[in-house]
Amino acid sequence: MQKISFYHTAFVAYLEENIRSKEPASLYDPILYILGLGGKRLRPILTLMTAEAFDDDYKNALDAALSIEIFHNFSLIHDDIMDAAPLRRGQPTVHEKWDINTGILSGDAMLILAYQLFERYDATTFQDLAKLFSKTALEVCEGQQYDMDFENRDDVSVEEYLKMIEFKTAVLVGAAMKMGAIVASASKGDQDYIYEFGRLLGIAFQLQDDYLDAFGDPETFGKQVGGDIIENKKTFLFIKALEFSNDDDKLQLQHLFAINPTDPADKIETIKQLFQSSGSADATRNEIENYTKKAFAVLHELSIPENKKEVLRAFGNDLMNRRV
Repeated sequence: MQKISFYHTAFVAYLEENIRSKEPASLYDPILYILGLGGKRLRPILTLMTAEAFDDDYKNALDAALSIEIFHNFSLIHDDIMDAAPLRRGQPTVHEKWDINTGILSGDAMLILAYQLFERYDATTFQDLAKLFSKTALEVCEGQQYDMDFENRDDVSVEEYLKMIEFKTAVLVGAAMKMGAIVASASKGDQDYIYEFGRLLGIAFQLQDDYLDAFGDPETFGKQVGGDIIENKKTFLFIKALEFSNDDDKLQLQHLFAINPTDPADKIETIKQLFQSSGSADATRNEIENYTKKAFAVLHELSIPENKKEVLRAFGNDLMNRRV
């Protein structure tokens, strides 16, 4: 297995070779734009790493990796429209740079492009990849709907929230890794174990993302810090703050999550203080560590050499120590 930077470079080169502008430019330019904004390329890197973990050439997994990245960015375009988000990776979102209709249609085209990439594999691999992809894509949609539903509820439980982020984020991380295993013709057992590793790591990743949304550095985070607070999202931070707060702080928190001030700066700062004083911020960091450890425990079940498990473990540690 190679260093993360190697897979990143190889994947970006493949993306640039295979995704080019064509007519109508008004459909394809937004696709090039969102895919060109960079990002961690977490999911495709995991696909390539997993293929090599099971003794296949990472190049054989490039189409599956590209499919995952295109689908992920398709979901971001539509999520940004639903969230009315102004920034993505520090740059204007697609619907802000163009318009909402363009964002919807270019996103739809990306979903189709993602499926088309499976056609480059043999029939058995195609079927396995497409089956996993369809299941995962529908779960991501379900997770997004849960996320929107929770905005209008005051009684979201920790269990409901964790289910939401599992579907919205974690299943795609699990699928990215399982696709690498499918391409490498790994055993069904190993395919399931690597999926579970990715799913658990994905939950930790999203909890970390939620934490950074409130407490990250705006210069490195790439998104609007406090965006979840502005949108009144019932994140793990919010749910735990309600659980831990006294009655007065709980009422204040509920009030702040029911208003949408023109200038949200004071609201963001007050809520961040409540997250810290209640112990919610610490509880979130503990939960991130908890899910990371659960993911690492699954590695013991994989029938791959210990040195390859260590590479996956190091990747997980780096991911959980990120600031972006």
